[in-house]
Amino acid sequence: MSTRSLWRARARLAAATTAICAGAGAAAVASSEDPATTLKLCTAVPVRLYRDALTAASIVFDYQYSLWGLPEGSGERLKVKHEVHLRSARKLQELCFKNGGIYIKLGQHLGQLEYLVPQEYVQVMRESMLNKCPVSSYDQVCEVFKKELGETPDKVFKEFDPAPIASASLAQVHVAHTNDGQKVAVKVQHAHMTDTAAADQATVEFIVNTLHWFFPSFDYRWLIDEIRESLPKELDFFVEAKNSQKCMDNFRKLSPHLADYVYAPSVYWNLSTSKLLTMEFIDGAQVNDVKTIQRLGIRPNEVAKLVSQAFAEMMFKHGFVHCDPHAANLLVRPLPSSKRSILGMRKPQLILLDHGLYKELDFTTRFNYAALWKGLIFADANAIKENSVKLGAGEDLYALFAGILTMRPWNRVVDPAVDHLVIQGTDSDCSELQMYASQYFPQITELLRRLPRVILLMLKTNDCLRSVNNALLQGSSLETFLIIGKVSSEAVVEAKMLQNKSLLCWLNIWAGEMVLEARLFIMRMLLWLLQLRKALRWRK
Repeated sequence: MSTRSLWRARARLAAATTAICAGAGAAAVASSEDPATTLKLCTAVPVRLYRDALTAASIVFDYQYSLWGLPEGSGERLKVKHEVHLRSARKLQELCFKNGGIYIKLGQHLGQLEYLVPQEYVQVMRESMLNKCPVSSYDQVCEVFKKELGETPDKVFKEFDPAPIASASLAQVHVAHTNDGQKVAVKVQHAHMTDTAAADQATVEFIVNTLHWFFPSFDYRWLIDEIRESLPKELDFFVEAKNSQKCMDNFRKLSPHLADYVYAPSVYWNLSTSKLLTMEFIDGAQVNDVKTIQRLGIRPNEVAKLVSQAFAEMMFKHGFVHCDPHAANLLVRPLPSSKRSILGMRKPQLILLDHGLYKELDFTTRFNYAALWKGLIFADANAIKENSVKLGAGEDLYALFAGILTMRPWNRVVDPAVDHLVIQGTDSDCSELQMYASQYFPQITELLRRLPRVILLMLKTNDCLRSVNNALLQGSSLETFLIIGKVSSEAVVEAKMLQNKSLLCWLNIWAGEMVLEARLFIMRMLLWLLQLRKALRWRK
């Protein structure tokens, strides 16, 4: 009876919310300077809110009804909860696809949050959100072209394939050939994005604020601020083009040893606008497509090392970070200038796509973040605490912050063993992570509220990179952690030398660097011995 009353109450709330929004929308249209756009916004918001409320009510009812009377911790309850998680994840997936736009981006982000949501949600979102986004029709594509360039695609290009090769939350990509025969990739913003982006932002803001009002511990208001700041930049393809150029300039100037190994497609500025982006076409394998990578003569572990090094350089040395490195945005191809080794293998080149979401780390944040990762790699509890506190985690949640960054419990984070941070990707590892996520959910929510937004984006980047590593290696590897340790340590040394220019200080820093290099050498030797022991066991 109580669940039936709850269902009716939530249905009435959904209806009331829609009615209120409709009334407010009519008033807004009447007083707006742009009635047509305002009408689109005010008709979209109530529909989205109604879908949101209905989905939320359905999920809440399913959990309460299905788990009613089942003893906590019982096998039957665990089985039923797994089934409810799957049903609810699919309902949420359907909602994201119906609303589109920002909702799909949120679904993609949800697919990375292993430390915050049940595994069923992570799995469903990962399987669908990256490769099954809604597609705009060719007529809609032509509509965008006419607004931006004054002509349809067939008039602008010598050839233009009307079927997209990829579609994402904000845009889709078509293959074309320029009038001089160059093969290009044309990124076309979905025609509805200009209108629905504002509606999505309004509905997400309403939902987050309402949830916080009903459940004060559920405080995700920082998400509203982040969307408000980042969305306009992601919808302006000129910003994306400039980001790609700046990223490549940073590698050439600050990380020349990697400049040939990291690449972004060049931009055709004369065929690009804020809603259209024409780029060099790059043929490569998605970073999680291990079979194709191997067919190209590239070792997956070499790709994992390159990805780790490239993003470590961005985070700790450049301070200008690509914050959306999921599998669809990272391609791999053989390094154009490399030749096959004796064993027929090629060196990899990493292709960075979708440069819409970047974050800049100021000097202090970058220094503290690098020092934190150095402490994590070398199991230095004092350095971990000191730099976590500096980054905003506080005296009480620094251990949790370290756990989220490494996906390891505190006792493993400070374990002096050389492979203390390595995740094998086994079922026991996954269940352990889910147990901690469930147990510390309120503290995780509080931590996310405290941390600066730029660090929250680093967490998202970290989650994406972990997922890529897991696809390439079926877990993480000690080698990638050693790379992060080396780059973060170099960044800390460089920062200290900029801050202190006395000869004595430089000598002290140099001595510390020698000790660090010795520690890294010992760790690499231990890694080599571990690999040799495994190989010998395998031969037996």
